Parts: sequence; structure tokens; C-alpha cells
Amino acid sequence: MSQSLLENLTARRDKMAVIGLGYVGLPVALAFARHFSVIGFDIKTERVNRLRRHCDPNGEIAASDFEGRDIVFTDKPEDMAAARFYVVCVPTPVDEHSVPDLGPLLRATETIAHQLKKGDYVVYESTTYPGCTEEDCIPVLERISGLKSGADFKVGYSPERINPGDQEHSLDKIIKVVAGCDSEALEVISSVYSLICPAGIHRASSIKVAEAAKIIENTQRDVNIALMNELSRIFQRLGINTYEVLEAARTKWNFLNFTPGLVGGHCISVDPYYLTYKAREVGYEPEVITSGRRINDDMGPYVAQRTVQLLTQMGKDPGRSRVLVMGTTFKENVSDLRNSKVIDLIRELHQFSVHVDVVDPLAQPEEMMQEYRIPLLHQPAGRYDAIVVAVAHRQYRSLTESYFYELANVPALLVDLKGLYRGKIQRLSYWSL
Repeated sequence: MSQSLLENLTARRDKMAVIGLGYVGLPVALAFARHFSVIGFDIKTERVNRLRRHCDPNGEIAASDFEGRDIVFTDKPEDMAAARFYVVCVPTPVDEHSVPDLGPLLRATETIAHQLKKGDYVVYESTTYPGCTEEDCIPVLERISGLKSGADFKVGYSPERINPGDQEHSLDKIIKVVAGCDSEALEVISSVYSLICPAGIHRASSIKVAEAAKIIENTQRDVNIALMNELSRIFQRLGINTYEVLEAARTKWNFLNFTPGLVGGHCISVDPYYLTYKAREVGYEPEVITSGRRINDDMGPYVAQRTVQLLTQMGKDPGRSRVLVMGTTFKENVSDLRNSKVIDLIRELHQFSVHVDVVDPLAQPEEMMQEYRIPLLHQPAGRYDAIVVAVAHRQYRSLTESYFYELANVPALLVDLKGLYRGKIQRLSYWSL
């Protein structure tokens, strides 16, 4: 049955559906649409309409990449009735208490369950804790469809590894981890993904192993960045520059290349909470992971407090000071504002009654206002007592001290979170992590 499904997909007699068309789902859907007939589903009507016009709302994929792909975009669940192979790429966020929010994942699962037929496949790419697919998702599929996993339909897991803004590690250049509910499922899922992942397939021994592998990828990064952030706070007190220390340390062959900074977005700052949640559920209190999260979550307020401290040392009254924050997205070279830790920095400055102007060459003012109720200017307005370069957008990398000096209410401070201008600032006060 499974082999005939693969043959039918390849012959385009059967269809594939990709659920969730954001950073992860859209490149997956377009890659599969080279080989199969694909139904791209998203609950956001405006997103679907833009995709029909070959416009990626995230600005990651060019219009030309839509050309020649066998794909239709829809926001109507019933349009997926013809699908036999489902790929779930919806977000897995945390709530305001940093508790995993499975709402989007379970709603997507319910949508699929209403369409599920004997012989169908459901593969999850959404990041979650080990056990979620089998303990939370499969029961929903079985309850609504009336079918039995393994016997009537197959389930798999293939964790996403999409890195927004990274053109080097694209889907076709990375090894893809896959797992199935049984050996037959593993074979079919591996064969399907091998068509879009020529770099190779790693077959995990179980769905739970594949889930765990994904969750520790970003947890490892989070903990290492937290170490760099803690070191930066120590070195600040010692009066030495963190980036100079790292530059020296990197001359050792096995030194890991991490840098301090604000850790936001949908992966590194979120995924560890899924692991700590599951760890507590099985009776273990994680210490290193939670310490890393605490350090990284505190970095926005720390930068703001240090900025205010330095302004005060310069003889400036924070309540009468004007600060320009350059860059608000969750990482460099992307337009996505969701879960940006720059917002924590801005809000902490507001607590000191500092006037803050915000600019970003990639973010949308309407989204900034809707998401955070913070105005986003098209360009700086007037002169500033401090300028905070918070995100290392490519547009900022070539700026010179003259640019900042023209914006400065001298004496003024330049805060360079990513060390872009180290050794290049002479006429302004300078501080970086």
C-alpha cells in the first residue's frame, strides 16, 4: 500500500498537503512541488492571497522560485480532501508563562484528522518535546478519523532545520532527519524526503529520538550564547572587550564560535522551554538549561540599564535623553518582529523615562504597531544622546562613525551590541557586549 502511495505521489495521481506556510512550510511546499502535486494550506487568508501572487510575506523566497511548481494555495480545509501525504509545519510557541502552547499544532492535527483516509501519511516538522507526536497528536488523529495509527494510517516526524535569513544552509543543502512509526513508514518517508534533500537523510530509530534531536539543537545554542552573555557581563566589570577576548580564544582549534547578544525568535528562545517542560513532567528539574534561559531573557533589560548608567556617567539626565534604537527584528537580515528581544530593551528604556525612537530597514511599521504598540520611524529624527545598534542588519555593517556623529547630540554614546564598529569609533563614547 505504502509503495503504491509513493508511486502515485510521484505520478501525481495523489497529492501532498503542507499545512502552515511560514518560514518552514513555504520552502518545504515549494521544494516538494518540483516532484509532486502539492496543496499549500494556511489559516491566514491574506498570506494565502499573497502566495497566490508569488509573494513571500517573509521576503525569504523570490517570485521566480514559485515558477514551474505544481502547487495550489488555499485557506479552506476541505481543499485538502484529495491529499494522501500531509506535512505539518505550524508554529509551536510558548505562552506568557513560557509554557508550551500546542494549540496551533493540535488544531492543525484536527484539521487533518477530518480529511484522513486509510493509507494516508502524516509527517510532523514542527518543533516539540520528545513524545508529543505519539502522546498528543496521534490520539487526536485516531479519535476524529476513527482510524488506527500504524494499521490504517502512518505517522512520521522530520524536524525542520530552516534558518531564516541564511541562504547557505537551505533545505537542499542540509541533512534531513526522518523517523516513522514503523519500518515501513520510515522507508516511505525517507524516500519522499530524499527527493528534496540531496545532501542526505538520517534515519532516526524512533519518532521520540528525532523529536529530542531537534529540541537539543537549539537548546545547545541557547546555553552557549548564555555563557557568552554571562562572560560579557563579567568582562564589562573587568574593563575588557568581550569580542577581543573571543577573537583571541578562537585561535584555539576547538573553541566554539558563539557570541553574546539578544536571543529572540521562534527557535533558540522557545525550544528550550519545551524540553524543560517535559523534563519536569518526568520528575527532573533542569538547571543548566533554565539558567541559560534566565540569562538570555535578561539581556534586553541589562543593555538598557547599562545604557542609562553610561548616559548618567556622561552627565546626561535619562529623563531628558533621546535614544535611537537601530534594528528591531528578532535577528539580522529578516523582517520578522515576533518574539524580538529588542522590545525588552526599548520597554526598559521607557521605564527610565527615556525618549526612544526606533528604526529598522526591514521591519514593517504596521506590524510593529500591531504587535507592540511602538512606532517605527522611516528614518532618524533629530539628534540623539545615545544610539543603540541592536541588530546586525547588512545595511548597518558599512556605516561609519561620521554617520553616527551626524545623528549625535555630542557628547553621545554608541552602543554596538554585535561589535560591528569595534576599533572604528573615536569621537563618540563606545560600548558593546
